[in-house]
Amino acid sequence: MKTNDLILRTTTALIAFILLAFSIYLFLAGHNAPGGGFIGGLMTAAAIILMYMTYGLDTMNKVIPLNFKLLVPIGLLIATLTGVGSFVFDQPFLSQTYTYVHLPILGDAELATAMLFDLGVYLTVIGITLTIILSIADDN
Repeated sequence: MKTNDLILRTTTALIAFILLAFSIYLFLAGHNAPGGGFIGGLMTAAAIILMYMTYGLDTMNKVIPLNFKLLVPIGLLIATLTGVGSFVFDQPFLSQTYTYVHLPILGDAELATAMLFDLGVYLTVIGITLTIILSIADDN
């Protein structure tokens, strides 16, 4: 289903941008505050689903030629390796460590292993959500 409504198409672009920006914020803030990979992944999936509903399956499959089913094992692998990686340093499963890195324009930023785990959850949630919704949409 593709719509020709100009107002819907225009507002979808704005709303999707806002959802994706907020998703990135939640992802980056999540390992130290509420949010993180799960809710960030849901927000990203909601933005992509909104674009699929507005622009149609064929158009979005050309714009985003990505098999969302592959995001699930990739995300699970990243999350699992993050947890198992602590065994290398003789620490309990999912132990966290962090360091500070200097970014040229932004200054010092914290880099934590929890962010890698959140990335795995983020990709898994996007993959599962979009696989389910798009599978239902393809059947109709």
